[in-house]
Amino acid sequence: MADIIIETDRLILRTQAETDFDVWMREINSQRVKEYLGGIEEPHETEAAFARAAASQAKEGFSFWFVALKETGELIGACGLKRLDADTAPNEIKGNIEIGWIFGEKYWRKGYASEAANASLDYAFARTDAARVIALTSQSNIPSWKMMEKLGMQRREEFEFHDPDFPARDNPTIVYLKEKP
Repeated sequence: MADIIIETDRLILRTQAETDFDVWMREINSQRVKEYLGGIEEPHETEAAFARAAASQAKEGFSFWFVALKETGELIGACGLKRLDADTAPNEIKGNIEIGWIFGEKYWRKGYASEAANASLDYAFARTDAARVIALTSQSNIPSWKMMEKLGMQRREEFEFHDPDFPARDNPTIVYLKEKP
């Protein structure tokens, strides 16, 4: 049974439910949704990502939570927090809390991502030791960095880095940051 971590006006951010894997593979693991996130995942890669989220929740008290519509319970994506662990990230930001989000295409441009991300930022600053929260994207992922700016995050070019796990068009990894209010 999934644990509810955060509730907003329209959303529930929660731990994994039994049916999430199948919905994820069908609705979220698509070429368009995963365009800037390394492409479509094989089932074992998604299972590993789900396991990492569960381990983070158990260890840290936060993770990339599953996002469901409050009204219907329908899984629409994920949003939440994790420790920044990219091997090639500058030491100054490694270990900081990173925010991220991913939503099924039919849920884009409805305000769900910003609603979930704002709630996740509030959680980070109220319930963790975070003095700042980091977000990562690429220059080519315009919707992502525009969302970061909408969240009040500032681009920090001095922390940008090359991530060999992503293609040349998605490098360097650009970094946005928000300080605790």
